[in-house]
Amino acid sequence: MTGQAATTLQLPGEAESGGELPLGDLRVVELGQLLAGPFCGQLLGDFGADIIKVEDPGRGDPMRQWGREKPYGKSLWWPVVARNKRSVTANLREPEGQRLVRRIIDQSDVLVENFRPGTLERWGMAPEELWRTNPRLVITRVTGYGQTGPYAGRAGYGSIGEAMGGIRYVTGDPERPPSRAGISLGDALAATFACLGTLVALHHRERTGRGQVVDSAIYEAVLAMMESLLPEWDVAGYQRERTGATLPNVAPSNVYPTADGQLILIAANQDTVFARLAQSMGRPDLVTDERYATHSARGASMQQLDGLIAEWTATMDADDLLEALHAGGVPAGRIFRAKEMFSDPHFAAREAIVRVAHPEFGSLAMHNVFPRLGSTPGRVRHAGPELGEHNTDVYTGLLGLSDADLADLRERRVI
Repeated sequence: MTGQAATTLQLPGEAESGGELPLGDLRVVELGQLLAGPFCGQLLGDFGADIIKVEDPGRGDPMRQWGREKPYGKSLWWPVVARNKRSVTANLREPEGQRLVRRIIDQSDVLVENFRPGTLERWGMAPEELWRTNPRLVITRVTGYGQTGPYAGRAGYGSIGEAMGGIRYVTGDPERPPSRAGISLGDALAATFACLGTLVALHHRERTGRGQVVDSAIYEAVLAMMESLLPEWDVAGYQRERTGATLPNVAPSNVYPTADGQLILIAANQDTVFARLAQSMGRPDLVTDERYATHSARGASMQQLDGLIAEWTATMDADDLLEALHAGGVPAGRIFRAKEMFSDPHFAAREAIVRVAHPEFGSLAMHNVFPRLGSTPGRVRHAGPELGEHNTDVYTGLLGLSDADLADLRERRVI
């Protein structure tokens, strides 16, 4: 599918612009699978780190089968989460596979893994063991509950971490059971915090020469997003509940109807912004009405205020409404789906979507690298690799094995 907002990525081998990538001097071994560990690897790879992804020789990362869409029967998620990575295979349940990967780790800066606590230790890769031969190694571990505590040994998927961290309870319609966002939010948050922790640990290493463990738990990453949830309960005994499209005591900030049947988000809860909304509505009197004059008053009168705004928005088509709101300095916008993103001029101007060369799809659209760095921005250099695509590259180029060595390892299903 083509669209205005998609920018064509430079093909491999062509001259690249933008200078060196900021993490281009780092080598990262990614042992994780599915999403939490691999998304951390993706973030580091987006800014130039050499990500060597180690996969099981038989089937590889299960993400290779996730996110399929007809008629292709192929994962459309894998090319994104594995972009900018090299894939090698190694059977980590076999001592020889463990030794191979240890040799790669000894020449690397970071190890990322998201297995259940104790798995690395069973494979002879406890942090203390790895530091014996590579004391500068940063070991980033992403799990559901963290490396310590009574729940550490439990299986921990992102959805469970979202529930424990508090976000599930407050998400959805108040008349229905807790809902979820339509993405793997808990995994992505834990991976993002893992990436942050990795960069902090690398900065510390530059001063001390020593690596350390980065312990990122899904439930804690979710908890970190929960704003004032804890002190509200601790001090005031206030329990946040599900409130649908609104936040408690924050108004106006909701979805409003238009004459042509569309829905527009308007967020004008701050005093000065509400004054601009009232002016746009032709109702400057609302600013001095005691029911709406302050943030607290508007929160207490949310239903009445939303009703007044909805009556006004329903008289206008969406385009005219947005034009009036933007001209008045009122934050407002449409609710985008993928197809709106492809045709939006702002997405296009900022190159928020790029097109990546792909051996099967020809050209594949995906989101660009964020955040944007002014001098050394990240780049999507290639889509997710084939299973074991870089075995020769890594095992011969980095470890110095011969072609005969590789053939023997393949024969014995070590790689």
